[in-house]
Amino acid sequence: MNNIDLENIINKKLNSKKYKDYIYNGLQIEGKKKVCKIITGVSICKKLIKIAIYKNADAIIVHHGMFWKNEKRIINKINRKRLKLILNYNINLYSWHLPLDFYKGFGNNVQIAKKLKIKIKGKINNFLFWGTFNKSISLKSLINKVKKKYSRNPFYYKNNLKKNIKKISWCSGKGQKFIVDAANFGVDAFLTGEVSEETMHYANEYKIHFISIGHHATEIDGIKKLGEWINKKYEINTNFININNPI
Repeated sequence: MNNIDLENIINKKLNSKKYKDYIYNGLQIEGKKKVCKIITGVSICKKLIKIAIYKNADAIIVHHGMFWKNEKRIINKINRKRLKLILNYNINLYSWHLPLDFYKGFGNNVQIAKKLKIKIKGKINNFLFWGTFNKSISLKSLINKVKKKYSRNPFYYKNNLKKNIKKISWCSGKGQKFIVDAANFGVDAFLTGEVSEETMHYANEYKIHFISIGHHATEIDGIKKLGEWINKKYEINTNFININNPI
């Protein structure tokens, strides 16, 4: 497939123009025109690039790409080394950030709901989903669900709340700042990828359960499903590479 056609197809699929993002969504670095083999991953890094080179990939598609708006517009150090590798091997680099978090088909937040068997009811704000379990469950039961589905021990704030969890809100990635919105909406628990120092105080004073699965863990499934969709729909050789990250 032509590299620009691939960009346009995914932009349309994820409705990328809808989002004002912190990063450019689409083709960030142009490589060879014909794309026959793709490597996908959560975040661009030197290790992922080297795997793509080893596997003779024509393109890399990630959730977290390069050239974030809050970064200095200087190509040096790590970015220089990454860019040099990508250019030397004529690899296309694509990135889809918010469009992949909130895509209704297989976005990161939809995948969280599917994995934990949460019925999606709606959104509290543009970034924050909410839903319910079929029946109330204990914090311990929810922790066990997370351990089973994500193969990791989540961080959770044990504030000795006795109430079970029926109504829950969540946000993939770095969503801990939305705990106030979630609490004011009246949920029993809030789940996200990261945690900050002040999060504990909010969880305690708002009296809600708080769980952090890990930024990386909450954003594996969207990019993985995107690759599977490309492979099935267009028969392009697409492989997901998980560069493990405890955060």
